[in-house]
Amino acid sequence: MTTLPPPATRQFPEDSIEKKVYKVVDMFIDFLPVANDRNRLGFSLYKFVTGEGDEPDILIKSTKVKIVGISPEELARKISIEIDKIKSSM
Repeated sequence: MTTLPPPATRQFPEDSIEKKVYKVVDMFIDFLPVANDRNRLGFSLYKFVTGEGDEPDILIKSTKVKIVGISPEELARKISIEIDKIKSSM
């Protein structure tokens, strides 16, 4: 029995909003050890940047990500600073 290779995935361009938001989340890999939590938070932050989601302080609580070594409030503050940089460059 054989297994087919996974489908090819397209990467976002380096200057896309999606890539920038996911890079922000990856900056905090030490505080967010679970990869799926980072993906979920990245998607939620992307929705926020595009005007459809909640602010980072609410998202930290609602996405129920596992946070290690920092308080949720401090992490939300740091993420907000980085997201504001992305929003100001749009």
